[in-house]
Amino acid sequence: MKIFTDFCGGNADIISVEPGRVRFLPEIRDSMEDWFYWAFEVRGAAGQTVTFDMSPKRYVGYFGAAVSHDLEHWEWTHSALPDRSGFTYTFASDEDRVYFAHDMLYHPSQFHKFAELHGLRVRTLTADNKGTPIPYVRVGEGERTIILTARHHCCEATGDYIMEGIIDEYLRSPLEGCSILAIPFIDADGVVAGDQGKNRNPHDHNRDYLNEPLYNGVRAVQSLMRSERVLAVFDLHSPWHIGGRNDKVFIVRKLSEELESMKRFGKCLEAEITPGAMKYDSANDIDPGVDWNKGGPHISCGSYCGDFEGVELSFTLETTYFGEPGNIVSQDRLVETGRCFMRAINRYFGGRAPM
Repeated sequence: MKIFTDFCGGNADIISVEPGRVRFLPEIRDSMEDWFYWAFEVRGAAGQTVTFDMSPKRYVGYFGAAVSHDLEHWEWTHSALPDRSGFTYTFASDEDRVYFAHDMLYHPSQFHKFAELHGLRVRTLTADNKGTPIPYVRVGEGERTIILTARHHCCEATGDYIMEGIIDEYLRSPLEGCSILAIPFIDADGVVAGDQGKNRNPHDHNRDYLNEPLYNGVRAVQSLMRSERVLAVFDLHSPWHIGGRNDKVFIVRKLSEELESMKRFGKCLEAEITPGAMKYDSANDIDPGVDWNKGGPHISCGSYCGDFEGVELSFTLETTYFGEPGNIVSQDRLVETGRCFMRAINRYFGGRAPM
């Protein structure tokens, strides 16, 4: 049995490999505090039962590890240890190459396949600081633009599934007079490398909306805000690992001046949620000044973009990594949640972008 991390998104510090047991920890790399993302590949374990142990860390979700054979289709192992410090997996006799991860990963190859399936042209917004292309697509036509962003924190993959759903629903039922400009990987370097991304030293991408940003992806978003007639900006994130509000889908209401608009949008989203989507209740949204949602300089994407004239909505949507019993995350449910979100956009604006 051998463990590998030399693939897109790979991340693990392999401490020991013994018969029936692998000890590992997440690699924190240049993040300034402990974080929870990990992903690795196992080869040569066919027919074995193996416990993967990261104790004393407890960075496995309620439903075990995410497991895949192709880095594209993911399920849960449903085999977390009681304290969630690891998981156990029994390899079938023909399972010789298996990927495990903290959550259901989403890589650039998936976005390119999605775009090809829908006949969308993928362009490069800019090269990231280490040269990785930052792709985007523009969907539809109109004088106004909705900007979608994801992966300001590169480990937060749920937002890309939400983005797929938004685009898919827009193609079926566009908002008249408005195009969508979707940027799935703001920290493209980190996505490919398998970094944590959150609290990156000296600050991460979502704290980089400054006069002189460090990161090329942020600089490109700032340029778009100056060149486009932006109607709304939706920044798609995943929250903390687990527990409380982090097990939900919720809106971060950052700007007090947009509070009533965000509450109204939340009601629109509640009305559009289908049984096939992740559950959403606007009571879980977080108001300005509550918990970690403090005031201060507008250095995050949502707050920075919301300061521009003509922008009617600008906020972060946080989508749980795992969910809860009866509301368990799957790739299909995340995409359907995005479709519901797009229908909520249409409901909020009455099917037509204001001029």
